[in-house]
Amino acid sequence: MARINSRQVEAFRAMMLSGSVTEAAKLMAVTQPAVSRLLRDLQALLKMELFERRGTGLVPTAAATALYMEVERSFVGLDRITAAAEEIRGRRTGTLRIAALPALANGYLPRLAGHFLQERPNLNLAFFGVISPIVIDWVLNAQCDVGFAEVPIAHAGLPSIKLPALPRVAVLPAGHPHCAKTILVPRDFEGETFISLSSGSTSRHLIDQIFHREDVRRVLRVETTLSEIMCGMVSSGLGVSICDPFTAREFDGRGVVMRPFTPRIDFEFAAVFPPQRSPSPVALDLVESVRQALEELGRASIPGETDEG
Repeated sequence: MARINSRQVEAFRAMMLSGSVTEAAKLMAVTQPAVSRLLRDLQALLKMELFERRGTGLVPTAAATALYMEVERSFVGLDRITAAAEEIRGRRTGTLRIAALPALANGYLPRLAGHFLQERPNLNLAFFGVISPIVIDWVLNAQCDVGFAEVPIAHAGLPSIKLPALPRVAVLPAGHPHCAKTILVPRDFEGETFISLSSGSTSRHLIDQIFHREDVRRVLRVETTLSEIMCGMVSSGLGVSICDPFTAREFDGRGVVMRPFTPRIDFEFAAVFPPQRSPSPVALDLVESVRQALEELGRASIPGETDEG
């Protein structure tokens, strides 16, 4: 038995949808005789009468109605494939897996990612907030499509895009005498109880280096791996600190006051990608959105950053 072809099925569907050979021909952009021939050939191949002539028109038989249900299922499936391809082209489908260091994951990046998803209604997101070494490990093992980690990156061969750096800021308990200053310098921390990040971290090294160079003696009572814990303790009134700008903004007005600090100590991080494959287009789109947002944030820097109080 000869096989039916897609044009015959298309003619049948067009006839069922439009109700006439004339309209079916318009739908298919062919002549009426061409549609009639396709329908005759289909009926012959199926050995089944699909349409009965009533007056000047054709009416579908019960067999045609039953067959149409199966045909429509197939066409819906094809439509879904077409729609999926359009979604992929538009970078709006699938699941994007992100790992980000806590400074970004505690508020700033989730808000940005939320706006990113609103523009891509069929994109799903898996978001993990973990310390930078774990971000690197997960990206290396392809557990995430993109990671955001503090630099320097331990694995030099890992594909990465460095993102705009923002300066760290001073964080003070609300009501602290130094809140009256527009900018803080190392000597303002002389004798102050200082809440520090853990020894061995890049941030801790950079901050300690500044105070050692200026021969400023702080009272180091607490150290922690997370800037959220640091700001939480500052809000209790226990002491002061130097913090990344993202976490500081999350706590600003919640018992914490942030002020510019000089000399500038940049908070630097990068987007990293699995080495086994090229970065996904949607991951690159997200990184570009982050880059643009950081540039805008950098331009809208904290007032008073150039004045020394």
